[in-house]
Amino acid sequence: MPQGSIWNLLKFMEIDQIYKLKHLHHQSKSLLRHMCKVLAGLNFQQLENGKVIEAIIIAIKQGRVEFVTEILIAFLELAWFPEKSTGRNIFMLAVLYRQHEVFQFLCKSPAKYSILAEVDFDSNSILHIATILEPSTRPNKAPGATLLMQREVQWFKRVLHPSTLERTNKNGQTPRQLFIESHKELLKEGEKWMKEIANSDTVVGVLIVTIMFAAAITVPGGNKQESGLPMFLNVKVFMLFIISDALSLLFASISFLMFLSFTSSSYKAKDFLQSLPKKMMIGISSLIISIATMMTTFCPSLFIILKGKSMIIPVIGLASVLVALFAWMQLRLLIDKIILTYRSSILGRKAKYRA
Repeated sequence: MPQGSIWNLLKFMEIDQIYKLKHLHHQSKSLLRHMCKVLAGLNFQQLENGKVIEAIIIAIKQGRVEFVTEILIAFLELAWFPEKSTGRNIFMLAVLYRQHEVFQFLCKSPAKYSILAEVDFDSNSILHIATILEPSTRPNKAPGATLLMQREVQWFKRVLHPSTLERTNKNGQTPRQLFIESHKELLKEGEKWMKEIANSDTVVGVLIVTIMFAAAITVPGGNKQESGLPMFLNVKVFMLFIISDALSLLFASISFLMFLSFTSSSYKAKDFLQSLPKKMMIGISSLIISIATMMTTFCPSLFIILKGKSMIIPVIGLASVLVALFAWMQLRLLIDKIILTYRSSILGRKAKYRA
């Protein structure tokens, strides 16, 4: 069979599989809506016997947002029904398992104000629940202990309400006390992780500062003996070398100072919300810019020294790949920080939990 025919067959099979999945999803959604119409006419005992409450609790734990929201649209009273083992309602479970889409949907309901008075079997309010670090929510939610700690502080701030701040549970703990106790190990991990990143990037920053400072003193081609000015001062490429060298030195110094400040940080829980992430973002972005401008410095210096030589392009290409690889690794961390700090749906304005 020709290679083109095999490719077309595989492409058709892939499209056919996508179509079948979409058709199945459409059928499942239609069935769910039909079920919701039936649920609206059932009482609490019928819902319990039919394991509807159990099903919606499992759906929340597994993050089946579409299933939960469709049922709650049809029967919002289900939000009040508690889990038998813990006494926690759907609102509390959405917070415990960090299902922000379900929580956001519930926040639009007038019933949210009444939820503030609800407690579970251990007298935990919804703010107490927000301080509990559920192990099942930890993996694959946020890369790195510091990003996970930032997400936890965001959840606490999102659920925070003045009427629940000083309320105590069965053990006499306020939400703040419970948060500190349950996040003690994560706080240590976050501090260790951030210090390791800062230490490794500090070394890179110091190396760039040293190299760029040395490059500024020992310019390509040397200096004229009569005047002491650079030999290639009037060459346009040389001016690019000087400007990029100065920029690289400047941004490397900023990066070094930012990462150095991590040694004196207090590493309290509130610092993981804005202070530490912003320092990390400034440090990493400055380091990436300094690396880019260092390569810009490297290229004109080679053009000046090896003018007309064919080996210039391969050398520049090899060096650029190695530097770009390091910059890409740092860029991924920077993007994660920016998204979680400035574009997090947890702290979205539309569903602020306020009285």
